[in-house]
Amino acid sequence: MAHRLHSSENTLIHGISVNKHQFLLQLLQIFLVGLTIGMIRVVVPGLAESEFGLANKAFFLLASFVVVFGVIKAVMNLFAGKLSEQYGRKTVLIWGWLVALPVPFILLYAPNWNWIIFATVLLGFNQGLAWSMALNSKLDLAKSTQKGLVNGVNEFSGYAAVGIAGLVTAYFVEWFGAKEGLFIFSLSVILLGLVLAKWTIKETLPWAALHHEMASKAGEEHAEKSLKQLFKMASWENGSLVAINQAGLIEKFTDAIVWIFLPVYFLSQGISLIEAGAIVAVYGVVWGGSQLVTGPLSDKIGRKGLIVWGMWLCGLGVLSIPMTQGVTLWSIEAAVIGLGMAMLYPNLGAAVGDYAPVAHRASLIGIYRFWRDSGYAFGALAMGILAQWSQDLSTPFWLVGIAMLLSGAWVQIKITK
Repeated sequence: MAHRLHSSENTLIHGISVNKHQFLLQLLQIFLVGLTIGMIRVVVPGLAESEFGLANKAFFLLASFVVVFGVIKAVMNLFAGKLSEQYGRKTVLIWGWLVALPVPFILLYAPNWNWIIFATVLLGFNQGLAWSMALNSKLDLAKSTQKGLVNGVNEFSGYAAVGIAGLVTAYFVEWFGAKEGLFIFSLSVILLGLVLAKWTIKETLPWAALHHEMASKAGEEHAEKSLKQLFKMASWENGSLVAINQAGLIEKFTDAIVWIFLPVYFLSQGISLIEAGAIVAVYGVVWGGSQLVTGPLSDKIGRKGLIVWGMWLCGLGVLSIPMTQGVTLWSIEAAVIGLGMAMLYPNLGAAVGDYAPVAHRASLIGIYRFWRDSGYAFGALAMGILAQWSQDLSTPFWLVGIAMLLSGAWVQIKITK
């Protein structure tokens, strides 16, 4: 049955189907945010030396822009929920697009790698604000029993876009040149995101208020807690939330290695930028598309098994890449990693919702997203140091593969559903 709130002006109803117009517009926002980050996943690492002034084999510096992205996005995730409760989801979404506006011009005129790092800072703000708001808005609109479905379609939209953008921008570079191709693509996407956010998106805080009201009537009301108290609970007091948060952090090691080292590794093996882009696109599209199944499936069979086996599949897939040769095998392995990510990714976020009181859900999801995206920083830092120390591009693959296997074991032991 749909959930309703009668007011003098209109009737608010929870449910994806009854709010499908706004829900689809919010999904489009996620798709556009995914395009903004996907555009630099293949081209920038692959052409860091020739186009952006990075020294050959400067692996630590290569990883630096992802370290910065992870730190900024993690911090913004932590505060985005609270900001949206104060200023509104739509306002924070618009802020996310405004802060990204300088990025195309920085990519076009960047004289050296420091400018790429600055552009990544702005993209971190964009992701932390815009992606968080589009997700929270969809959770506001949906019924409380649709969390897995919401997370599944959300991550499908975003990460399919990441994969598609990686391949499309490789072609743009082929046609227009690296900087010009990135400029045309990124400016088009960012302007479209901003215009649609301003003129098509509705504020969803009233739907969030209805969730809180229904939870209160059902006897689920919880005492108010500060962000500091919630952070402490989720980060070391509640064993299940701690297990979920550490898994979120470690799984970003996998995405970071795909972002930083996969294009460079493939180019070092003698394949073209477009071929490398196609393999990375396989990862993104399989990850994105499979979440249409794995997200809703977790609402029926539980999150734990999907998360654990997803972590282990990713770990095995990453370990296999430096042991094999050829575009076909690498594409299969990229698909295996994408499937593993589809199993774990939407369901970690949904699992936080399972353990979070409704009144604190936005903040606890923000804390989870803080720890998850800090995995970009921790992972990129560790991989950059290891690769720089060993001067061997295969070393990071061992770090990531083993970390994923161990993290999955932690989830298996600690969480209950």
